[in-house]
Amino acid sequence: MDTNKKNRELISALSDGEIPDGDQELALAALDTPDGEQAWALFHHVGDVLRAAPAPDLSPGFAEKLAARLDAEPLPAKRGAAASDTAGPAAQFDQTVAGPT
Repeated sequence: MDTNKKNRELISALSDGEIPDGDQELALAALDTPDGEQAWALFHHVGDVLRAAPAPDLSPGFAEKLAARLDAEPLPAKRGAAASDTAGPAAQFDQTVAGPT
């Protein structure tokens, strides 16, 4: 994995208060770099902007319409080993997450 990406993930988890105890030292070390300082500032700036933004006015039934459109979307193509064509989406998901048994 890309070290800078991993460091940004650690810093993000730290800024969200969701860092595992075992990763705290790594996150603090990542903060002690120019990229880490920049990521910390950026994550906090994004949070400040999101908290300051007024809640959007959504049309009535927006959530229900969005859910219906998402339900109508086809599932993405399976990567890697092909699952049985007769397997339903739940079985395909289980195979993707757990791997073949």
